[in-house]
Amino acid sequence: MQTRLRHIAAIASLALLAGCGASHSVGHQLFGLGDATPSGTQTSFGYAVADEPQAAIVARQILNQGGNAADAAAAAGFAQAVTLPSRGGLGGGGACLIKMPGSDGKMQPPVALLFPAGSPAAANGDRPAAVPTLARGLLALQARYGQLPSASVIVPAERLAANAALSAALETDLQTVGPALLADPAAAAVFAPTGTLLPTNASLTQPDLAATLEVLRTQSIQGFYSGSFAQTFTTAADAAGGGLIASDLPSVAPQYANPVIGAAGNYAIASLPTTTAAVETLPASAAFATLDKNGGSVICVTSMNNLFGTGRIAAGTGILLAASPHSNPTPDLAASIAYVSGNLAFRAATTGTGQAAATQATTIALTNALTHGNTPIPPPGRANTISCPNTVPGGEASCTATADPQGQGLAIGGR
Repeated sequence: MQTRLRHIAAIASLALLAGCGASHSVGHQLFGLGDATPSGTQTSFGYAVADEPQAAIVARQILNQGGNAADAAAAAGFAQAVTLPSRGGLGGGGACLIKMPGSDGKMQPPVALLFPAGSPAAANGDRPAAVPTLARGLLALQARYGQLPSASVIVPAERLAANAALSAALETDLQTVGPALLADPAAAAVFAPTGTLLPTNASLTQPDLAATLEVLRTQSIQGFYSGSFAQTFTTAADAAGGGLIASDLPSVAPQYANPVIGAAGNYAIASLPTTTAAVETLPASAAFATLDKNGGSVICVTSMNNLFGTGRIAAGTGILLAASPHSNPTPDLAASIAYVSGNLAFRAATTGTGQAAATQATTIALTNALTHGNTPIPPPGRANTISCPNTVPGGEASCTATADPQGQGLAIGGR
């Protein structure tokens, strides 16, 4: 908690120091991924930012199909679990800040949804795995705040699992871990099917993961966390050294919590209520954020508790196993939303990654958004931002979105 309170205080002080600067927005065609708005589809106002471009495009498509920020964020999370499993696979977890209108259309204060990769009952296995919570968290988010059928936020990820383009973001992570990942036959079959790690734009095919997503789409949480699939998964995870048992799966549930609230001028600042030990080497994370036409916004950060988690896949399921919290430090899941103190209108949202530099990245990015500043974010910190100086609803034309130029993500949106 003290870490996050220092973060709020830093935002307030930096707001007095930052100068003016131009905002940065990245177009979807930069990555050669095609148009996020298929021919004949009416576009809706909205923005999506993600650390992996295909996930951002999926979120934007969901907004165009009538989904709100919660639908789009859930879809982005499932998509990024396929395209950037090194930092946010189905075997991991995360946290979200949610600021959505109520049923009467009036803006509501933000809430936090916490679903960090869980601790199993025991630290068994030669490579202990975490209890997977990402699917539970994303579906909890979508069930409470979304407006589309739950299957619609899983279908895009299922299609990507069948065949996706390997992004530069994933290639960077693959090169970081190098041949160590190939020690696991199931991981090697996915990321190095010819014996060499796949390069950017190579075809990434994950048929087992596609089948798992089909189970999730057709049987929902019950089918994933109990019954025959749960037994298949935990047996495979145990064989991979993860040490999970079937009773571990239902033991960890997403929790709603109050965000940490601060202030900067006329704006309230809500941040995720997570704390980390500053002396630890923290795990990698990934982020995504959405904004819809009603001013609804969801920002999420995910982690595998280690880059590629345990480095092993539960054979037959396609799920890369996150590292157990028993043996790994807690990641810094850093994200903040700024909104008008009086009418609660959306002003800006930022996510921070970069291990121990994540909170600092969020602080600087949010300050830049609120003051039109251009203070650089020192590496390894990275931040994604959605900023609406004239607030939403009402000031949609003022909005911009930014994917950190030091990363390989994508910001996309407008009308």
